[in-house]
Amino acid sequence: MIMLDIDYFKNYNDTYGHLAGDKCLITIACKLKTIIERGSDIIARYGGEEFIIILPDTDEEGAQLLGERIRKEIESLAIPHFTSNISEFVTISLGIVTVNSNNLTSQEDALQIVDENLYRAKNSGRNSSVFSSI
Repeated sequence: MIMLDIDYFKNYNDTYGHLAGDKCLITIACKLKTIIERGSDIIARYGGEEFIIILPDTDEEGAQLLGERIRKEIESLAIPHFTSNISEFVTISLGIVTVNSNNLTSQEDALQIVDENLYRAKNSGRNSSVFSSI
């Protein structure tokens, strides 16, 4: 599972306006759809500027490689973001978790861990990912 958040999106909306913010979200969603190719994978908007990607039957290495590919491809869209504190373009932070269903007591546990990983990535400078396995 991957949870991603657009870095400094409030600044983006405040600078460029909500219509530009909506266009940014749509552009990122469309790019995610081109990257996530398997029919069993699920992409969903999870919050204001957050997306969640569920990747059944994906191992640790595959999840980490895909997360890094997503991060790089979103940055390569070169969507201007001059009020970001880390880049002149839109960037994302990602939390990534792989789950062995035998170790999971509830689905909420996986969501909590991926959310914690996302905030660890944001707190460590953004435009990065944090991975763990349960």
